[in-house]
Amino acid sequence: NGDDDILRMKEEYNYRRKIVVDAFRKMGLDCFEPRGAFYVFPSIKKTGMTSDEFCEKLLRSKKVAVVPGTALGESGEGFIRVSYCYSIKNLNIALERIKEFIDSI
Repeated sequence: NGDDDILRMKEEYNYRRKIVVDAFRKMGLDCFEPRGAFYVFPSIKKTGMTSDEFCEKLLRSKKVAVVPGTALGESGEGFIRVSYCYSIKNLNIALERIKEFIDSI
């Protein structure tokens, strides 16, 4: 009898996914919209930084942790992996900090 809960969580993750993907696109970062995961993989190539450099600078300056794309393999260079399995409140805080970081470089 948990079908309603499953549907509700599916809708909630869909909502979070759209918020995150839209936010990265508004920041000027290309971001593919995933269909079956709760991670996005935006391109940070426009920043001129490596994935590791971007993640470290973001963490140090804005206290937001994301995973360098290279953690998933060599072809992940130029991307970051971002989970949207957090509350909307925390996602919005993190996205605002990432935008501030992008705007500062």
